[in-house]
Amino acid sequence: MTPDPYRYFRIEAVELTEQLGQGVLELERSPPDPDTVARLLRLAHTLKGAARVVQQLAIAERAHTIEELIASCRESGQPLSTERAAELFTLLDGINDGIAALGAPTPPAPAGPGPAADQPGPAPPAGSSVAEPRLPDVAAGWRADSADVDGLLDAIGEAQAHLTGMRGSAGNLEAFAGGGPRAIAGELTALSRVVTRALEHTEREMRGVRASAERLRLVPADVLFPNLRRAIRDVATVQGKRVEFASSGGEVRVDPAVLSAVGGAMLHAVRNAVAHGIETEQRRRAAGKPATGRVTVTVSLRGARVAFGCRDDGQGFDLEAVRGVARLAGLSTIEAARLGTEELVALTLAGGVTTSSTVTEVSGRGVGLDVVRDVAEQLGGDVVVHTEPGLGATVELEVPLSRFSFTGLVAAVAGLTVTIPLESVRQGLRLTPADVARSASGETVTYDGQAIPFLPLGPIIATGSSGRARPAVGAGQRAPRVAVVVSTANGAAALGVDRLLGTAPVVVQALPELAAAGEMVAGLSVDVDGHPRLVLDPNGLITRAQRVAEAGRPDTAADTVRPRRCVLVIDDSLTTRMLERNILESAGYDVDVASSGEEALAKARDRRFGLFLVDIEMPGMDGFTFVEHTQADPELREIPSILVSSRASDEDRQRGVRAGARRHVDKSAFDQNELLRCIESLVG
Repeated sequence: MTPDPYRYFRIEAVELTEQLGQGVLELERSPPDPDTVARLLRLAHTLKGAARVVQQLAIAERAHTIEELIASCRESGQPLSTERAAELFTLLDGINDGIAALGAPTPPAPAGPGPAADQPGPAPPAGSSVAEPRLPDVAAGWRADSADVDGLLDAIGEAQAHLTGMRGSAGNLEAFAGGGPRAIAGELTALSRVVTRALEHTEREMRGVRASAERLRLVPADVLFPNLRRAIRDVATVQGKRVEFASSGGEVRVDPAVLSAVGGAMLHAVRNAVAHGIETEQRRRAAGKPATGRVTVTVSLRGARVAFGCRDDGQGFDLEAVRGVARLAGLSTIEAARLGTEELVALTLAGGVTTSSTVTEVSGRGVGLDVVRDVAEQLGGDVVVHTEPGLGATVELEVPLSRFSFTGLVAAVAGLTVTIPLESVRQGLRLTPADVARSASGETVTYDGQAIPFLPLGPIIATGSSGRARPAVGAGQRAPRVAVVVSTANGAAALGVDRLLGTAPVVVQALPELAAAGEMVAGLSVDVDGHPRLVLDPNGLITRAQRVAEAGRPDTAADTVRPRRCVLVIDDSLTTRMLERNILESAGYDVDVASSGEEALAKARDRRFGLFLVDIEMPGMDGFTFVEHTQADPELREIPSILVSSRASDEDRQRGVRAGARRHVDKSAFDQNELLRCIESLVG
């Protein structure tokens, strides 16, 4: 991978512009303190020098202009005028545009609103006022660092898979010792126990390292506050209002990808609070309020979730104006009059609703709280709005603390292990056939006095990315005996599983790039033994259950699909296992996976496979040895093996032939169509 020449400059520049923006706000509120001015001059000078080092001359020129403007403020001894502050913010916006244009090669954040990354252009004219500031993504630098931590976590997962293979080898060593001469047997047994204890200790240490790495990648929430303060200042300036910013909970640490998406939502929330909530100075005095309004942003932990609140002390939502909008949208006067507070507030979250009579820089477009709702849906969170006439309003966005790490409920379904985020689980139910009601509206079970959709996960989990389903355990599959009740803002559903396996910490990884995921799959995780687990998305599961119920029939696509040919993929690399699995399932094959030769042999003796797809270099038993074992076993010798490896020399190919492999595929020249043709020729 080509080194990123701007990596450290981006991180430093974002930090410097953030501090400069806070300093401008300070200079606008009060006369310049000599220490504050000196600090800001050093920041601007540092930014200018750093930009010149990486040949970003446009950024350097803007930083130089900022230096001159701050120096002139020191000489005047007066607070910054609104026009001069606007000029400085315009320069900072241009710098932020330039930073964004450098193109950070970081993992994508969840889709959602955020500042545009426009190409840098000439500095805007002095004195211009920007009501929609192009604020930096304050989590961008953190995401760049967290990418390194993600790489560390991936490496830990791979190391744990290797340890699993070594554990199997240690067990084989002790078993072999039992059949040898007494003296040698004693030595080998002692050695096996030493190795086993060392492996157990290493595994414990690796779990500790993983937990520490997860904590490292979290970001303090207060990195959002400067942008929010700046947005409040800009809207208040445009509307001629006096508004102060307050905050709490900035020490709470959050996943940077979550924080980036939430930052965009909170920008809209605070802008709405100033534009629609806070009154003008004259109206506030007439109402007996302080002339200066206040917008307070709070961050608080709630178990595995984090709540971001935006509270203003303004006039509250103009519910009668919203009612009028509802009439314009087609409701009759009587229907609109029947709308209660909750229904009216829900309209403001729906999008396209504005109570402003004109379109200005800060209002009238019907965009605002619907952005908050969209972010909540993307992150699996909720939005709650409270309004009190004459006293103000609160918008609260509650989301998972991290999209990367959480506690999950582990369940067995259709021969696979899956994980459901525990925060969405409400209860586990033991089912009997009588507990499942069948009607024209589909299958339901009773929970908390209500009938909720029942969705057996077996046929669903057994569905490949092509949409075709494979039987989980063959014809006559019994109904699930356990149901997991999940609930989100989208509703509730009961999910049928084979059995519950307990809870476990989960580190979510993205699926391989070519592995298509349905609406119900959020990603995958790897357990301590290196085995992959699907991480299910509660919102997607509930949507699927509701859709099945609306269709009026159980979702049993597996009943109409012919039995598929079964392939065992054996590779210690998680990415390779999942990529090959996806390719084969898309082509109509039934696929199982193993992360080591030892695990594969155990599976091969428990289930009938049509073909083995084997990596060569694995911890413990390598691919050559695995093939030799299958060829020596009367029950397995007829099952063909294909070696898939970057080791493709003539010597390796000849060794594979001697071991009994039918084909040898070079990973460095991997062609999925060629692989499928090769498999088809062997299993038909």
